[in-house]
Amino acid sequence: MKASDFDDVSKEILVTAPFPDNLAVETKLAKAAWHEACQIKGINVKLMPLVVKMFLTRTSQVHGELKTKMRSLTGSFFGFRTSNSNDVIRQNRDLAESLKDGSVFAFKDWASKKGIYKTELLQLGINVMWFANHHDEGVIYHKYFNPMPVEVIALVLTTIECCIDKWLQRLKEDIKFTLATYGTVYHDHFGSLQHFNERTAPYKLLERIRINLHDTAHFHAGVDTLPTMSSSASQISDEAFEDAIQEYRLEEQDDAEASKS
Repeated sequence: MKASDFDDVSKEILVTAPFPDNLAVETKLAKAAWHEACQIKGINVKLMPLVVKMFLTRTSQVHGELKTKMRSLTGSFFGFRTSNSNDVIRQNRDLAESLKDGSVFAFKDWASKKGIYKTELLQLGINVMWFANHHDEGVIYHKYFNPMPVEVIALVLTTIECCIDKWLQRLKEDIKFTLATYGTVYHDHFGSLQHFNERTAPYKLLERIRINLHDTAHFHAGVDTLPTMSSSASQISDEAFEDAIQEYRLEEQDDAEASKS
C-alpha cells in the first residue's frame, strides 16, 4: 500500500496531516492528525487501518531519509575526519563535545556563539530534504512550509546533533535515530526555540528566521516567484538570546546610518 493507491482527496489529506512520532501512542496520534487534516480541508474522510499503517511506516522513513542526507553534510560542514588514528579520533571527539556544549552547532559562528539559529547547515538540511527541486514537497505544499514550521527546525537540529554524536561516541555502527533515543533531544530543541521566541518577541526574530529559511529554500528549489504570505548541556542560554537581540539592534542601527548617508 502506498500513497498513489488512494484517491486524490485522500492523498491530499495524507500530505496535510503531521506524522506521529511516539510509538506508544502512534495510532491515537494518527487518528488525531487525520481528523485535523480533514478539518483543514473542510471534508470528512474515514480513516482506514491501512492509512494508519502508512502513518507508522512513513514516520521512520522521514527520520531515516533526513538522517541519511544530513550525515555527510554534517561531517564535511564541521570538518570531522574519518581515520583510525587515535589523534584524529580524539580531535573528532573534542570537536563533537564543543559543538554540543550549549548547542553551539545551531549558531552561524559557533566559535563566538553569534547568529543563533542562523547556521548554514540548518538551511542546507531543509534544502536537500524538502526543497531539492521545484517538484519537491516544500514547493508543492508550500503553504505548510511558509514560514518554516518550528517543528521542522527542531527536527533538523535534532538530526544534526545525532550526526555529531556519531563522532562523539566513536561508534562504527550507526546510531539509531528513533524517538526512544532522540525524543528528549527533539523536545529540548523545540522548547529552546519556543523560549527564544518568547524572549525576542518584540523583535519577531524567530518569525524572521522562519520566513528566511523558507524563502531561501524556495529559491534553492529553482522557483523564481514566492507566494505572498505574510538536555541541560545542550540547552541554549538566555545570554545567546540577548546577543541575538543586540545583533538585531546593531543591524537596524547600521541600516539607519546607511540610509542617512
